Amino acid sequence: MIKKMEQDGELWKLFTKKEEYDPILLDRYGRFSYYLSSQRNIFEPEVSNFLIKEGLSPEYPEGRKFAVCLTHDIDFVYPGMLNTAARTVKALKKGQFVQASILPFSRINKNWSPLWNFRQIMELETSYGAKSSFYFLTLDPGNQDFTFNIEELEGELGHISDNGWEVGLHGGHEAYDNPAEIRRKKQKLEKILKKEVIGYRNHYLRFKTPDSWEILADAGFSYDTTFGYHDCAGFRNGMCHPFKPYNLNTGKEIDILEIPLTIMDTTLFSLMHLDFNQAWKLTEKLIDTVEHYKGVLTILWHNTYMQGDYLEFYRKILQYCTQKNAWLASGAEISSWWKEKY
Repeated sequence: MIKKMEQDGELWKLFTKKEEYDPILLDRYGRFSYYLSSQRNIFEPEVSNFLIKEGLSPEYPEGRKFAVCLTHDIDFVYPGMLNTAARTVKALKKGQFVQASILPFSRINKNWSPLWNFRQIMELETSYGAKSSFYFLTLDPGNQDFTFNIEELEGELGHISDNGWEVGLHGGHEAYDNPAEIRRKKQKLEKILKKEVIGYRNHYLRFKTPDSWEILADAGFSYDTTFGYHDCAGFRNGMCHPFKPYNLNTGKEIDILEIPLTIMDTTLFSLMHLDFNQAWKLTEKLIDTVEHYKGVLTILWHNTYMQGDYLEFYRKILQYCTQKNAWLASGAEISSWWKEKY
């Protein structure tokens, strides 16, 4: 199929993201943004459409119609001081006096932190027959965005992994372009988890095409799920199926599976500036589109968004996808299935 795709120059450029190889402009985090792209049909997976017409017909466990890759990036496990104060005041106003009294001490007793919520997330997903991936930062004091020591979470990591959910690596600011850094952070997480780490997503969705894929493959990751625009939901390279990236510089496929990111919470609400009704209309459209192409929809919902209306929005995603007979799975499950079948 690659040969046929190469014959369609525009489609090949979209799939390989040729425009990202030598970009004129990047944002302050070194990201290639959607607004810089020549791609305007972001909500239609044009490459996947081509592949389906050429005979690709994915199948999923138990005859499910399509798959949803559920993921959570863990940037914080404690509320910041200002956030804690705001939550405390809010709890007092609601008459939640016990909650208000324990919030300021959430660092002393971790169970009191509203962000120490991995088990609650797992319980919610269990009720829909789902599993997911949790990607943890393993930063050291002094690293940009350091907020917790991963060693503090050893028990939680074990609980997540032992129950069939995935623990993956959330690479820090420098990892996407630094082979030594990414190996150090991977080894650190594996030492605490006591098992191999195969899944990856970079912090802030920092990514360098195609170099980041080569670095991740060399570091021993089985799959990545960073590849989506931070500033717009949709299909970054026209794909709603996992794929092996192609390096135009070497003329070879890269030995890693990309499970492209479709929807991120902060993209919908902070960067696209959608209200809940608008965000749901777009989310529903993207789910329906992926179902049509028998694809994989990847959702990133931070543990910090598992509160209030944002939690209910995530629940609505699970409910809608379950009604459509989707396979709700972790990145590791989808990677293993796809590599075995395709």
